[in-house]
Amino acid sequence: MANFNEVFSVRSERLSVSLIAALESRHFEAYYCPTKTDALNKALSLIAPKTSVCWGGSETIGEIGLIDELRKRDQNVLLDVDKPNSKEEREQVKRNGFFADNFLMSSNAITEDGQLVNVDGFGNRVASLIFGPKSVIVVAGMNKVCADLESAISRARHYAAPLNSTRLEIQGTPCMATGKCCDCKSPNCICAQIVITRFCKGDRRIKVILVGQSLGY
Repeated sequence: MANFNEVFSVRSERLSVSLIAALESRHFEAYYCPTKTDALNKALSLIAPKTSVCWGGSETIGEIGLIDELRKRDQNVLLDVDKPNSKEEREQVKRNGFFADNFLMSSNAITEDGQLVNVDGFGNRVASLIFGPKSVIVVAGMNKVCADLESAISRARHYAAPLNSTRLEIQGTPCMATGKCCDCKSPNCICAQIVITRFCKGDRRIKVILVGQSLGY
């Protein structure tokens, strides 16, 4: 009998056919990669040497080793949001990232009909997704695919947000204290922005790499 990972991989590959077609119908550039290594190589192939790169908070791009590999190969200008020591310096790097050639991120959820759903606290991640960087590369495990918009929004708010609040140790948020979304108005709310990207303006500006493994939150 096949184990879960094998079943998940087969199901993901089959589902990816219709999902890629749905994304491309919305003018996204879409790819399916069976493994993290395949996804890493595909992402690197989409980043031209000597171009600038910034990224939003993402467990997924860390899990595939993308940031580490970019630092190692030293071919790009990295607007590294992880280097600054002070809050002010970090926020400035995030603002500079709006003008990067490439922006890297994941998506909190993707609907089967090809829409991206993201929640954000500070807003730099969704702002760069919408407008600014010349190219946006979204890497997402197939565990983030949801049947429809309602379930995708629910996943982003009720599953991803509490986990990310805990991971980032965001103090004062009810979801960190309770483990569930409380529809809060906390100053540190991680769901300040809820963005649905239903169409890619600027043909193929947003590239979506689907990965046949469970990645991120």
